[in-house]
Amino acid sequence: MKLPRRISADDPLLAEVLALIQRSFAYMDGRIDPPSSMHRLTVGGMAEHCRAGGEIWAAGSPPAACIFLTPKADCLHLGKLAVDPARRGSGLGRQMVDLAAQRARDLGLPALELQTRIELVENHRLFARLGFAKTAEGSHPGCSRVTNITMRMPL
Repeated sequence: MKLPRRISADDPLLAEVLALIQRSFAYMDGRIDPPSSMHRLTVGGMAEHCRAGGEIWAAGSPPAACIFLTPKADCLHLGKLAVDPARRGSGLGRQMVDLAAQRARDLGLPALELQTRIELVENHRLFARLGFAKTAEGSHPGCSRVTNITMRMPL
């Protein structure tokens, strides 16, 4: 497996990363409410994420894993962590989180943070095993119930 590499705003690999996210998040359809923001994600939006100071990293060619990173004042936010369904359990998710931890250290940020849907309890357990702890609950706009949890890992 090739080491993860940072994807630029004009990288043609963005389309393959989008396809990876769509494959990896497909199991959530009909399971989470509201539906995943993955359905609104576009190559143009991903390029804008990169131009606005965010980072997208991918491992493999074609990509087998990816992660979006967004620096915040007190942490590095992880988003769209995806591993190809055929490669789950291979350590790629941990590799991407380890990469995020190194990027946070490089940026002088003391923690990693992510949000995961309330329904995806297997993800809660996975992130807890990686060192994250639940710090908050939240709701998507227009929802009167909890729809996500925030998890944080100090570095």
